[in-house]
Amino acid sequence: MAEKRDLIEMFRKMALLKMNDEKLRSTIKSGRLSMPYYSSRGQEVIPAAVSVCLRKEDYICTIYRGIHDSLAKGAPLKQVWAELAGRIDGTCKGKGGPMHITHPASGVMITTGIVGSTMPIANGLAWASQLSGDGRVTIAYFGDGASNIGAFHEALNLASLWKLPVVFVCSNNGYAEHTKYSSGTAIDRISKRAESYSMPGVTVDGNDPLLMHAAAREAIERAREGGGPTLIEAITFRFYGHVFGDDDSYMSPGERAAHMEKDPYPIYRNWLLANNHATENELAAIETGIAAELEEALQFALASPYPDAAEIYRDVFQHEVEAA
Repeated sequence: MAEKRDLIEMFRKMALLKMNDEKLRSTIKSGRLSMPYYSSRGQEVIPAAVSVCLRKEDYICTIYRGIHDSLAKGAPLKQVWAELAGRIDGTCKGKGGPMHITHPASGVMITTGIVGSTMPIANGLAWASQLSGDGRVTIAYFGDGASNIGAFHEALNLASLWKLPVVFVCSNNGYAEHTKYSSGTAIDRISKRAESYSMPGVTVDGNDPLLMHAAAREAIERAREGGGPTLIEAITFRFYGHVFGDDDSYMSPGERAAHMEKDPYPIYRNWLLANNHATENELAAIETGIAAELEEALQFALASPYPDAAEIYRDVFQHEVEAA
């Protein structure tokens, strides 16, 4: 069982991710923000549970559906929103946008739009940590579709061979873009692929905070102690389409509604109350505080200027980055 501190912190992160998603969708609908958005609503447990097991100096690499991973790791809310809006105060000075949220100070090393590319990048970071002995662990987040990419297999093989301090976290939401899992993957459980590379592979209910926390903690501790990588397959479901605005015509009738009835957020919230880990006032105060932070972040982003056109030529070479 996770300690009470972790239980509450997981809730705080889940609340942040859920409410951030709701704020983003409502802002896009209002016309105040124009951007491609890959909603992660319904998948809050995975980054919340993983992040409470990480240290501030640890790294993550994530994908375009990874804003929840970045915020859970600690990327600053105002700068993230400014980046989403393409403004100069963003994490990448407005040049990365929603597909490339990056904030090394909080350990968010890259958000990539290339499916399957987080894993070799994570290996590189983990190898650097192994060589320097800095004790960092790197998380590679990806989706179930990415497990069919060649880079997945190459990365797992090398990570296992070199005992790299990396954890591969697959959010299996049942769909690779619009393709149902069983129509595109020849194996029933992605975690089985770990055996081919001589590393532990586990499938866990990614909507259960306690199970997810236990799996993440064991894998992260193993990596930090020199035991090498682990593949975690976290079963979950995204409540909205591949990209915000598409329909669910590729899903079975009623499938989305059935999963939304099992929304992990209210279930975990009620569990905390029923088991006396928190009071209603305590949880409500967390939610109220996050709502205020989100509105402040939105106003900060909208007030920030767009970058000058000349900015596109900056931060290209190492000396420019170091001077920034």
